[in-house]
Amino acid sequence: MDLVNGIFKKLRMPPINQVILIIIFAEFIFTIGAALIGPLVAIFITKDVGAPVTVVGFAVATYWIVKSILQLPVARYLDRNHGEIDDYYSVLIGLVIVTAAVYLYYFVQTAWHIYALQFFIGIGDALVVPAFQAIFARHLDKDQEAFEMALRSSFSYGVSSAIGGALSGILAMTVGIRPIYIINGTLLLIGLFILFFLRPYVRPRVPKDMMEVYMPQKKT
Repeated sequence: MDLVNGIFKKLRMPPINQVILIIIFAEFIFTIGAALIGPLVAIFITKDVGAPVTVVGFAVATYWIVKSILQLPVARYLDRNHGEIDDYYSVLIGLVIVTAAVYLYYFVQTAWHIYALQFFIGIGDALVVPAFQAIFARHLDKDQEAFEMALRSSFSYGVSSAIGGALSGILAMTVGIRPIYIINGTLLLIGLFILFFLRPYVRPRVPKDMMEVYMPQKKT
């Protein structure tokens, strides 16, 4: 991470704290995996599995319904538990669920298999997304919020999506679509490993009346 800040310094860009760099790098890996399979999902379901095209839409709906409903109570629970240790473990547990489901896509044979895996990926992402966003937001550097959000958007989502999208067709032509799910799952595991470096920076869970010790309030 010091190497990254060294590059930023040469480019006359502000230094970035370790938490933000770790999150951006982990998301970069995650998004490459997602972009590898994203353009191929409809082809996989209709051609490889042999399901009707309506399954594609219902599979997408299954994921978003489950994630959208579940992440609200998850977020409320995390907000009530002060400190970041709950957020951190929510991210790890959610990523384990998502990774397992992505690997299992290699063995999909029916539409119901797809619905079940989308259901579990929705559960996993409901645990990951609110907690991940909360940790990222809390550690933004003062007066660099816009730059760090833009860096995350450009690198974690933009560049990684371009790389994954460009490689998806090449991999589909050379190894087929099913092995790409194994590659995606492996990238998720790598990203999960990267997130272990967050642990020293995660604030502990503390009683509400002790919060000012760890998270000082802004002066009025």
